[in-house]
Amino acid sequence: MLIVAALGGNALLRRGEAMTAEHQRANIRVAAAALADLIHAGHSLVITHGNGPQVGLLALQAEASNGNGFPLDILGAETEGMIGYMIEQELGNLLENNPIATLLTMARVEAADPAFSHPTKFIGPVYDAVTARRLARERGWRIAPDGESWRRVVASPKPLAIVEAKTIALLVDHGVTVICTGGGGIPVIEQADGRLTGIEAVIDKDAASALLARQLNADMLLLLTDVDAVYLDYGTSKAQSLGRIAPERLSDVRFPPGSMAPKVAAAIQFAKEMDRPAGIGRLEDAGAIARGEKGTLLDPRLSAKA
Repeated sequence: MLIVAALGGNALLRRGEAMTAEHQRANIRVAAAALADLIHAGHSLVITHGNGPQVGLLALQAEASNGNGFPLDILGAETEGMIGYMIEQELGNLLENNPIATLLTMARVEAADPAFSHPTKFIGPVYDAVTARRLARERGWRIAPDGESWRRVVASPKPLAIVEAKTIALLVDHGVTVICTGGGGIPVIEQADGRLTGIEAVIDKDAASALLARQLNADMLLLLTDVDAVYLDYGTSKAQSLGRIAPERLSDVRFPPGSMAPKVAAAIQFAKEMDRPAGIGRLEDAGAIARGEKGTLLDPRLSAKA
């Protein structure tokens, strides 16, 4: 099969860990082992990944430059190279004679997307209210309360196309394992004359991965994180993990917006549009999820009553 495997940010940097190169390297080594199992099983693989913690760190560094740092699209490109380098190296250490390539990837969005009028994605450091309002005036930021503090918020528009999809497909056809679409891709808009230009935004990684999987005509989408499955009533005494299930059964179920909701939405869209399965679960279980043995598998071959 051709599998698009999306690595969640929490799978690359564990919750509560200090964001050091050593911690990221150790977690990516675990990720590489799980991904190598898929390739050893004979599957072709395209790997995408989150970048929330990493782009947050770069935003902090930009903050230290008194507002003279690079814009978000360039910071996103930096994280694609940084994380892709580590994945490529650790995976290459496990796979002899298997070509691997990291590709900087742009994701086209619509300049008129309503998300630009209602930014919701938190980035960067936290501030007190006075400081946040001053920075908003000085730098043209949008800010919003985040608990007792305030943070900058940016738009998270819907991805419309992965610009390099044909290049990715060409590499896959030649046996290359491709690492791409990091952090949802570098957000770009198309000008009236057809030119592309970067824009201040972040794109949901799961939505972009599902879009890429559809553009590549992939056989399966895997959304890999640090949770073993999708749960109903997660965090309560009634919590129930879901195994193999028809995607229609989850269409009207509400999940936490910042964690499982985008994964379920992306999986449902891929499964319905492609009539092919999408799996969600723990990174270490990638092979078992692909086989339908662990995690949650949204399988359109099941009836809604199954």
